[in-house]
Amino acid sequence: MLTQEMSGGGGPKAEEGQLFVAVAVKGLIGDKLGGAGSRRAVRWAVDNLLPKADKFVMIHVIPTITSIPTPTGDRLPVEEVEESVVEMYVRDVKKEYETVFVPFLKMCKSTRSTKCKVETLLLEYDDPAKALVRLISKSGVNSLVMGSFTSNIFTWRTKGTGVPLTVLRYAPETCEVYIVCKDRITTKSMDPLINREPCTSPHAAATAHDFLRDWAASFHTLRSPTLPDPRQSTEAGTRRSASARELRFEALSLTCNKPKTPQSSKASSATTPEIFRRRRGSDIPQLNYSDFDKTCTKPQSNVENIVSEHRDSDRSPPETSRKSKKVEIEEEVERLKNELQSTVFKYKQACEELFSTQNKVKMLSTEYLNESKRVNNAVEKEELQRNTAALEKERYMKAVKEVETAKALLAREFCQRQIAEVNALRTYLEKKKVIDQLLGTDQRYRKYTIEEIVTATEGFSPEKVIGEGGYGKVYQCSLDSTPAAVKVVRLDTPEKKQEFLKEVEVLSQLRHPHVVLLLGACPENGCLVYEYLENGSLEEYIFHRKNKPPLPWFIRFRLIFEVACGLAFLHSSKPEPIVHRDLKPGNILLNRNYVSKIADVGLAKLVTDVAPDNVTMYRNSVLAGTLHYIDPEYHRTGTIRPKSDLYAFGIIILQLLTARNPSGIVPAVENAVKKGTLTEMLDKSVTDWPLAETEELARIGLKCAEFRCRDRPDLKSEVIPVLKRLVETANSKIKKEGSNLRAPSHYFCPILREIMEEPEIAADGFTYERKAILAWLEKHNISPVTRQKLDHFKLTPNHTLRSAIRDWKSRVRFSNVVV
Repeated sequence: MLTQEMSGGGGPKAEEGQLFVAVAVKGLIGDKLGGAGSRRAVRWAVDNLLPKADKFVMIHVIPTITSIPTPTGDRLPVEEVEESVVEMYVRDVKKEYETVFVPFLKMCKSTRSTKCKVETLLLEYDDPAKALVRLISKSGVNSLVMGSFTSNIFTWRTKGTGVPLTVLRYAPETCEVYIVCKDRITTKSMDPLINREPCTSPHAAATAHDFLRDWAASFHTLRSPTLPDPRQSTEAGTRRSASARELRFEALSLTCNKPKTPQSSKASSATTPEIFRRRRGSDIPQLNYSDFDKTCTKPQSNVENIVSEHRDSDRSPPETSRKSKKVEIEEEVERLKNELQSTVFKYKQACEELFSTQNKVKMLSTEYLNESKRVNNAVEKEELQRNTAALEKERYMKAVKEVETAKALLAREFCQRQIAEVNALRTYLEKKKVIDQLLGTDQRYRKYTIEEIVTATEGFSPEKVIGEGGYGKVYQCSLDSTPAAVKVVRLDTPEKKQEFLKEVEVLSQLRHPHVVLLLGACPENGCLVYEYLENGSLEEYIFHRKNKPPLPWFIRFRLIFEVACGLAFLHSSKPEPIVHRDLKPGNILLNRNYVSKIADVGLAKLVTDVAPDNVTMYRNSVLAGTLHYIDPEYHRTGTIRPKSDLYAFGIIILQLLTARNPSGIVPAVENAVKKGTLTEMLDKSVTDWPLAETEELARIGLKCAEFRCRDRPDLKSEVIPVLKRLVETANSKIKKEGSNLRAPSHYFCPILREIMEEPEIAADGFTYERKAILAWLEKHNISPVTRQKLDHFKLTPNHTLRSAIRDWKSRVRFSNVVV
C-alpha cells in the first residue's frame, strides 16, 4: 500500500480519461473496526466502484497541528519550537493516524477482481468538508463516497450543516457524491434543497401536489447497491438530464398554472405536508392519504389539458409534428406519474417516521414529568437540608466560641510549657556539661569515636558478632592493640540515652577482679567497650557446647566462690547498691586462666530506695531478666532488692553440680538431698566428686533459691565464708594429688615415645600413634615391638585409652590454675 501525506489541498491527481474514486473515512487511532458509516461506505465503494476505477484513494482529515504538548501537560505553539522538533512530532502524529486506515485496507484486500492499487491520503485541515471540496477541485476526483449514520434528509436539515451536506452543496458538477446510509444511497443530483434557502413565510408553503412535484423532479434514492457506470453519469448524464428536466418542468408548469377549483384547492390543502411546522407531543397532524390519492389519479385529465392548450398555442406547425410532440408529452407525463407514485410512497414513509417521532416525544414528555417530580423532590430535600444546615450552623457558632475559649487557654498553657521546656533544656545542658567534663577527665575511662569503633569492627561485620541479647549485639575487635568486645546498645528514646549515660558513669567507676572491666565507650552512638575474655561463658561448659571440656569439681567450687565475691561487690557499692537483675551462666565469662567475671552489668539497676527484706509492695514498673533466673517475689510484686540476685546465684550453684536446665531444678535437688540420692543427680562427666563438700554446697544453693527473700541467707556474712572454706579444702586436696599426675607408660607411643593423641591398635596387639604406625607400615611389614611379621595392616581405634588420655590432660591443665 502507498501512503501519501498532504497538508491543505494537494495530493494525487487523475490523468485525462481516468476514473478517480475517493472514499472519505472516519475513525479513531488504534480502532480495529473503524466507524460504522465509514465501513458501509468502503464496502459499497469496493463492491461498485473499485472494479471500474483507475485510481482508488481512501481519505482521512485530521486537524491542523498548531501546538506541541510538553511534559508538564501544557502546549506550546509550533512557532516557538525548533523546526526539527516540529517535523518529528508531525511525523509521529501522522504515523499514529495512519492506523485509522488499517481496518478499511483489510476490507480492500478481500477483493481481488481489480488490479487498481488502493492508496491512502491524510489531509491536514481544520474543516473536513472544505478539505474534501478543495481536494475534489484540485485533484479531479470523479466520484466521492462518504458514510452517514442517518438516512433521513429531514434529520440532516434539522441538525444543521454537516460534512455530508456541505460536500453535497459545494462539490463541483464534475464529481458525483455518494452518501451511503444504512438503507439507501443519496447522490448530489437527488437533493432538491441544495443551494436553496429555507422558506420562512407561511404563504410560501407549497401544496402537497406542488411539494411532491418538486421532490419527484429532483430527489432520487438508490435502493439497489448497483449503479450505472460513473463515467457515463459524469459525461452524458449532464446533457441528458438537462433536456429531460426542461421538458418536465414545461409540462408541470402547464399543469400548475391551471386555475384551481374549490375541490382541488380543498384537496390540496388537506394533503399539504406540514413536516416543517413546529410541533410538540400530539400536535403532529394525522395526514389524509385518500385526498392525496385522488389528486394523484387525475394525470390523464391533466394530460388532455396540456395537449389542448399546447394545440391552441402551436397551430402553425404541421400535423405530424403536433402528434409526435403530443406523444412525447404523454410519455413524459406517464413517467412523471410513475415518479409521483414513487414519491407518494416515500412521503408516506416520512409520515411513518413522523409518527415514530411523535411516540418518542410522548416518551420524552413522560420522562419530563418524572424528571419534574424528581426535581420537586430534590427541591424539598434541599429545603430540608437548608433547615438542617441552619441548625448545624448555630451549633457550629457555639462550637467556634468554645474553640476560641479553648485556644486562649491553650495559648496560655503553651507559653507556660515553653517556659518549662527552656528551664528543662537549661538543666539538661548543665548536666550534660558536667557529664562531658566527668567523662573527659576520668583517667579510668576512654571515650572512643564512632570512626574508631567502625574501623575496629570492620563496619559492624556480621562475622565479628560473638553474641546478641535484648539490648543489642556484641562484636569482637581489637582497640589499641588490645582484644576487646564492643556492645552496641539500642538508644530508641532520649530517656534511654540518659539512662545509658548514667550507667556508663557508674560502670566506669567499677573495678573488681570478678566484674568485666569497661575499657571505654562511645556515648553518642551507644557503644560500650569491654575487655575480651577468651574462654567464653560458663553456660558453654555446663552444657558442653562448642566442644568445651567438662570442668573439674574443684574448678566449679572456685567459680562459685568468685561469682559470690563479684555479687557482694556490686551489692555493697556506694552511695546506692547495684542489683544485676539478669545473673545467669551466660553472663558469667571465663578468661584464659578460667577466672570468672560477671558481665552485662549494663542492665543493672541503681536502687536509690533499697526495700527492706520484710517489704512486699515496693514495685518497679518494668521487669527485667531471664525466665527461671528471675526472683519469684520480684516477678510477683516487682520488688527490687539485692537478695533478688541471690535467687539466680542459687540456681547457678545447682546447675554447676547437676548440669541440668534451670526449670524444676530446685525441687528435684531438694528431694534428692532429703532422700540421700544426690549422687545420682550429679554431673556424670565428673567422676571424683567429694560427696560431703558437694552436699554442703547443694544445701547452700537451695537456701539461696528460697521462694521468699526473707528466708535467703546474707551473701556477705553467711554464704561467702562457707564458700571460701570449701574452696580452700578443694585446693589442699588438689595439691596433694599433684604429685600423682604423671602419665602412665601405656599413654606413650612405642615408636615416638610421646603421649598419644589418636591411639590405634595394630595387628600385633600394641597401641601406637596413628600417624607413626601408618608411616611405619609404608616401609615395613613387621611389628615395631616384636619384630615379627604382621598378619594384616588394619588399625582399630582405642577409644578407651583415648578418653583416659583426654581426662588426664584436662586434670593436669586445670590443676595448674588452682589458687
